[in-house]
Amino acid sequence: MDFNSTVKGSLLEGFFPKGWDMKKIDECSAGDPATVLDRQSFWHEKFTPVSCKNVDDFAVFMGHSMALQIKDAAERGEQLAMILPVGPMGMYRWVVYFLKEWNVSASHVHCFNMDEWSDADGNTMPGDSDGSFEGAMEEAFYGPLGELTVPKAQRNFATKENLPTYPDKIAKLKAQGVKLILVFGVGRVMHIAFWEPHFAEEFDSVEEWSKQPYRLGAKLHPLTVEQNSITSFKSRTTLVPCFANTVGPGLFLQADYIIGGCDGALGRGMQWQGLSLWTTLRYGPDMWIPSSFIPTMAGRLYFLEELAGPLNAECN
Repeated sequence: MDFNSTVKGSLLEGFFPKGWDMKKIDECSAGDPATVLDRQSFWHEKFTPVSCKNVDDFAVFMGHSMALQIKDAAERGEQLAMILPVGPMGMYRWVVYFLKEWNVSASHVHCFNMDEWSDADGNTMPGDSDGSFEGAMEEAFYGPLGELTVPKAQRNFATKENLPTYPDKIAKLKAQGVKLILVFGVGRVMHIAFWEPHFAEEFDSVEEWSKQPYRLGAKLHPLTVEQNSITSFKSRTTLVPCFANTVGPGLFLQADYIIGGCDGALGRGMQWQGLSLWTTLRYGPDMWIPSSFIPTMAGRLYFLEELAGPLNAECN
């Protein structure tokens, strides 16, 4: 049954970002799982998707990739800049594990949290509040590293006051030859950080869109709110903020190397991220699909094998 014919006259009409080609998204999602790693013409020659058997492998692989970047920079005597997510999270345990095993300090690392919950004006909750991304980072990464941790002056959180300083801080580091690593997850609506697809409506060109460094009080898509109610709020949609502060393509597209993850499997055959994965890998660069630019960058995208599908109807 054709999607456009079923959505006409329903409550979903006008719900999805108007720049989405739903037929193309569906065609991307109908891919044969055996072909998910097949290279596409628009992929960067050093972009590699990596299939993971289970969530434990996924967390170890991502954590090892992050720790290795930190270790290699330390051995070269170089500073390192990293844009970091809160989700996926399992890899932080392994970043800590490897750095401690290798006795490698992260004192040379400059960290920039990519986003934070906010109100419509960009005001964020205190760092020790339930659900705060700042608190999550302290608990999962900075705290467990102990004396090997990132210095507090080099930990940046996406508050109303600090997020606007990101562009200059990152520009100064890159001007010194510092490598920028983007670590990320792909959203249900194919966002990177909380840079949502409907923002594209505000811009006349990809060039203009790609220069946007950040946004305070970004208005989140309903599917993003619902995704986070499942992944972070134990289904309690009423607790999920509808706004967030976020980095934009003007910053995350500057990355010299990317380490991404898709781990959105829920068990018993259920998942939420298969469509997002396939669209990211197959759609081709388009500002209405922020994650479609990911394959144009050097690095790795780790994903759970089951997300490749087949994405067919199945009652669970």
